[in-house]
Amino acid sequence: RMYSFMGGGLFCAGIGNILLIVSTATDYWMQYRHSSNYMHQGLWRYCVPGKCMTHTDSIAYWDATRAFMILSLLACFFGIVIGVMAFIRYSSFDGFDKTFAAGILFFISCFFVLLAMAVYTGVTVNYYGKRYGSWRFSWSYIMGWVSVVLMFFSGIFYMCAYRMHECPRNSNSR
Repeated sequence: RMYSFMGGGLFCAGIGNILLIVSTATDYWMQYRHSSNYMHQGLWRYCVPGKCMTHTDSIAYWDATRAFMILSLLACFFGIVIGVMAFIRYSSFDGFDKTFAAGILFFISCFFVLLAMAVYTGVTVNYYGKRYGSWRFSWSYIMGWVSVVLMFFSGIFYMCAYRMHECPRNSNSR
């Protein structure tokens, strides 16, 4: 049963990591209409009809969102590596439990992507909501929010697996 939780956690983390990569790399966080043209932007570029340009300004909320997304990706990646190691051959040594470590890394990933999404959402709503009448969040942004949920459930699944492994050990030692 413990391996079922770990498998579910790895599945959610794998899908979540793919969504994080796609969300971070693509240019569809927001779409808006300007001078009767539809434009869209991501964390790295903005696009007008026919061409995309790199964001050249160092704007704090973009930098913060990028940094939190990258930190989330790293935490998720290392969580998956440790989670696979725990899944393939479960062992604990010197107080380092791979299942617990993977769960914590998934929660850290969830926290970082949640911060990224909150920063981006808050600034975008306050800035674009007042400046442009016709704008909306787009699919790259939505993938970021879906990855928040998947990272959270990955952490939950791994913590459940950890508790299932810990409970028999604690009851035998009494």
